[in-house]
Amino acid sequence: MCGRYASSRQVTDLVDEFDVAEAMVETPLEPDYNVAPTKEVYAVLERPERADRPQQRQLRVLTWGLVPSWAKDPAIGNRMINARMETVAEKPAYRKAFAARRCLLPADGYYEWYPTQELTKAGKPKKQPFFIRPADGGVLSMAGLYEIWRDPALPDDHPHPFRWTCTVITTDAEDDLGHIHDRMPLMVPADNWGSWLDPTTSGADLLDLLEPAAPGRLVAHPVSALVSNVRNNGPELTAPLPLEPDHTEH
Repeated sequence: MCGRYASSRQVTDLVDEFDVAEAMVETPLEPDYNVAPTKEVYAVLERPERADRPQQRQLRVLTWGLVPSWAKDPAIGNRMINARMETVAEKPAYRKAFAARRCLLPADGYYEWYPTQELTKAGKPKKQPFFIRPADGGVLSMAGLYEIWRDPALPDDHPHPFRWTCTVITTDAEDDLGHIHDRMPLMVPADNWGSWLDPTTSGADLLDLLEPAAPGRLVAHPVSALVSNVRNNGPELTAPLPLEPDHTEH
C-alpha cells in the first residue's frame, strides 16, 4: 500500500513539470514531508469541456481518501486511500472514477515500513521505515483517481458545497522494493500523462497506460522512526540513516 508520502514541490514547479494550464489553488500548501490520509494534497487532472470552458489540465488541492459520489458519510474516505490495480476497473467504489476522473498525484517519494528481526516490548517485529524515491531526484507521478462529493449537510448557497477527494492506485512491488513491502504506487510515464488524464479516454487500454517502476528507477533508504508519528514533519524525515545489520540496501 501507500500510506505516507512526501510532497515539497511548489505550485510553480508543478505547473511547469506537468504542463498545467490553470492552477486552481487558492492557498498554496506548505511543503509536507509526512503526508498522511485525510491531508490536503496536490493533484493534476483534466476537467471535461463545458459550454463556458474548454477541456484543460489543472492543478488542484484535494483531500487524500476517496469519497464516492454515492457515499452517505464522508468518513468512508479514511479507508479508501489506495485502490488496487487488479480491481480498480470493477470495484463499485472506484469504477466510475476510473472511467472518467483520473489524476496524477505528485510526490518526492513515499514511505514503507520493513519488519526487522528486532522485537518490540509486545513481542512483535519492530518496523523500520524506508523512504522510496526516484533515483534521478525527479517527481514521482503516482496514478490516482478523484471524486467530487456533494455534502448534503451544506446549504444550496454554500460557496464550497463539494468535497474533492483522491486515492492512489497500487500494484505488486517490483522485486527490489518487494523486500520492503509487497505493494507500491503505480506510476504514469510522462508520455502517457495526456491519455491518462483525458476524461474521454476509455476502455481496457487504460490499464496499459500504467506501469510499476522499472528496476533501478526507484531507490530506498532507511529513515528515522519519527516519520511514524504524523505530527512530525520536515525534510529531516527523508534523510538517510546508516543501515543496520538486519537491513540491506535496496
